Amino acid sequence: MQVWTVVNQKGGVGKTTSSVSLAGCLSALGYKVLLLDLDPQASLTHYFGFDSDSLEYNIYDLFMASQHSASLSKVFPKTLLNTEIKNIALLPSHMALATLDKSLAEQTGKGLIIKELIAKFGQKFDYIIIDCQPVLGVLMVNALLAANKVILPTQTEHLAKLGLNKMIATIEQMKPSMQPNFRVHVVPTMFDRRLKACVNAFEDLRAMFKQAPGTQTNESASSSNVAPILWRGYIPLDTKFREASVLAKPINFVSSNARGSFAYEKLTTELLKSA
Repeated sequence: MQVWTVVNQKGGVGKTTSSVSLAGCLSALGYKVLLLDLDPQASLTHYFGFDSDSLEYNIYDLFMASQHSASLSKVFPKTLLNTEIKNIALLPSHMALATLDKSLAEQTGKGLIIKELIAKFGQKFDYIIIDCQPVLGVLMVNALLAANKVILPTQTEHLAKLGLNKMIATIEQMKPSMQPNFRVHVVPTMFDRRLKACVNAFEDLRAMFKQAPGTQTNESASSSNVAPILWRGYIPLDTKFREASVLAKPINFVSSNARGSFAYEKLTTELLKSA
């Protein structure tokens, strides 16, 4: 069982789309996938057609029950939701997660709750994918400390690189507490080859980070112990992503021949190779 955390301190870079699409590709390969929605906006929850306000239980309840093993064992199965996609289950979010830093202010080990939850209940899944909010706090700390892979979707535009640098610095600071041998993968998203700004931003990313596979770490990447790896492909702009979200399905279950579907299949293959 592996945990992939999809995160960036900048919003609007394709985190939820990446979480859903990677889950869809893994599901199509026969893997059992659990999605964790650690964003109070609950975009991942709503993507699969669930109303976070009408659900009886959500991840916030799991955080609150985390200090009591008996309560946690009762709450977890009530929180777990099956989606309409075979092999994909979901732990839904709620806006109450926005208050978690205050709610857990006095609790010891609050950054390890998700890691311990996965160790206790996650063994029946092959892959666990965490969609994280773009705010550094207890939710992001939990998502990072549980991760075997950290996936950083990065929009191919100039300003997105600033958020990426902040995210890399955050991971570097947290590295001593993270999983041994975790990997950081930078994934260019929303690429439009017709736009010079996108092309230039993509070339800038190639200059900043190690490119997978088989390339050498350049000066800027080697200065970081995290050694991020830039995926050699990119996720293109594709209207099929919007159509897939309307149908509450990953893109590969809606249009397997779409450019976006093909890109995420290639990315999934690359991530599995480096497992």
